Amino acid sequence: MESIIKEGTPKTPSIRFDAKQGIIEIKGRSIPENSIEFYKPMVDWLEEYAAMPAPKTSVNIHLEYFNTSSSKCILDIFKKLEAIHKAKNDVEVSWYYEEDDEDMLEAGEDYESIIRIPFKMIEVED
Repeated sequence: MESIIKEGTPKTPSIRFDAKQGIIEIKGRSIPENSIEFYKPMVDWLEEYAAMPAPKTSVNIHLEYFNTSSSKCILDIFKKLEAIHKAKNDVEVSWYYEEDDEDMLEAGEDYESIIRIPFKMIEVED
C-alpha cells in the first residue's frame, strides 16, 4: 500500500499516512479551498488501510488552526479510524495543542467525546 506524504502549505497541513509503520500525521493549518477534495484521498486510503492495518496505528494530530469544513473532514477520518479500532486493532490518537490554545484543546476533547478511540491530549509549549 502506498503512503501519502504531502508537504504543508499556508492553507493545507502536511500529511503523512504510512501504512508500513502505522503512522498517521496531520500537522499545520487546514483551511483548504475545498476541504472535501483535499481530504478525500486520506479517507479513501483509510478505507483500504482498514483491510490490513498495522499492529498499532499511531495518529498524531498537531493543527494550529482548522476551518469548519476541515473539522467535518477530520471527523470523517476519525470515523474510519474508529472502525479500525472497533475491529480489535490498536489505535491511539495524540492530539497536540499549544499551551494557551483553549480552542484547540476543546476541539480535541469534542472529537474524543464523539469517537471511541483512546485520545491523549498533549500540551506543547510555544
